[in-house]
Amino acid sequence: AYVTRVGEGPFPTELHGDEGEHLRKLGGEFGATTGRPRRCGWFDVELLRHAARVNGLTGLVLTKLDVLSDYETLPLGHAYRRDGKTLDAFPACGLDEIEVEYENMPGWNSDISGARSWNDLPENCKKYVEAIGKWTGVPVKFISVGPGRDQTIVL
Repeated sequence: AYVTRVGEGPFPTELHGDEGEHLRKLGGEFGATTGRPRRCGWFDVELLRHAARVNGLTGLVLTKLDVLSDYETLPLGHAYRRDGKTLDAFPACGLDEIEVEYENMPGWNSDISGARSWNDLPENCKKYVEAIGKWTGVPVKFISVGPGRDQTIVL
């Protein structure tokens, strides 16, 4: 439900400083073997839309949705800009030079780890999931609300 990256390279929606550290701690985003901190950022719809086109995705699985329960607002990166102009195609290069356009989605500020069906989720959580499916053009088919097997919801 958010983006992580290991190592160097462009990461348009990356969170820096305290914001990035907060999300990293909430999500336990540290390498299993090395303990190295992962880079964390807001969901990048444009990146996923490109991956869906290139790979022919027919469904999405959103994991760690429960990690976002702490936020009042959830920015979704839905488009890229360069030189003040919105790009109409995924850039072949220069990702480190683009600006991200965000849609601020309302958070749900409640623990969703006990949810076992779509109907158990807060409305704002449902809207977040639906927005990702709408903007990517690929339906979300599964979500996870915790690390347990019983915390995966089939949509």
